[in-house]
Amino acid sequence: MDYNPFSLADKTILVTGAAGGIGRATSIECAKLGATLILTDLDEEGLTETLGQLAGKGHRHVAADLTSLEVLDELVAGLPMLDGVVNCAGITKPTPVKFISPEKLERIMAVNTYAPILLTQRLLKQKRLATGASLVFTVSIGGVFMTAPGNAMYGASKNALQAFVRSVALECAPWIRCNSVNPGMVNTGLAGQVYSDADKARDIASYPMKRYGEPRDIALAIVYLLSDASAWMTGQALVIDGGKTLY
Repeated sequence: MDYNPFSLADKTILVTGAAGGIGRATSIECAKLGATLILTDLDEEGLTETLGQLAGKGHRHVAADLTSLEVLDELVAGLPMLDGVVNCAGITKPTPVKFISPEKLERIMAVNTYAPILLTQRLLKQKRLATGASLVFTVSIGGVFMTAPGNAMYGASKNALQAFVRSVALECAPWIRCNSVNPGMVNTGLAGQVYSDADKARDIASYPMKRYGEPRDIALAIVYLLSDASAWMTGQALVIDGGKTLY
């Protein structure tokens, strides 16, 4: 029996932040389900590694700094019609509020907020999104559903992105759908930037499921949002956090 409501066959999907972590895992799962992938990230070596792990043919990658408007315009100009876009690129720099600087704040906002917003704006303006396309933004529970000391800049960047998701969903319905996934802590490079080993052990213990997520945990939820299985879902924040926000 070939029935699969989560199939991505004949869909072309752009994934940002595809050189590792959630972006890589998402690309791998999408390819398994039949999608053709266009991968982008600053890390060209990482993109090549991701590309080598994809099932199927016809995938390609483009190394690009999406915080550059010129580069962003070049990327969009070279894109085919898209059936899905997954925004995974993101950074963090835990900093107490009194030590926030304009430079630190600008960098986090540029990567986490401005780049996905301006990419979406250009995709819409240049008519690169097919009818029925699905946009997925990797946001966070951090700053949106809960917070912690040192999380002000990251939380602000993700809260702004969450508000953007709702606005796009409303403005673009019923032509396209727009949702977010909101993970708790996931075992990616970002996790190591937040906690020491001792603090990490204590934090893991605070999760009801007693572990951090894996990139594939989030990738499979993104697959759902990209697929026709979620055809009546838009403007939503899908929390995937091992029960962290139950407290």
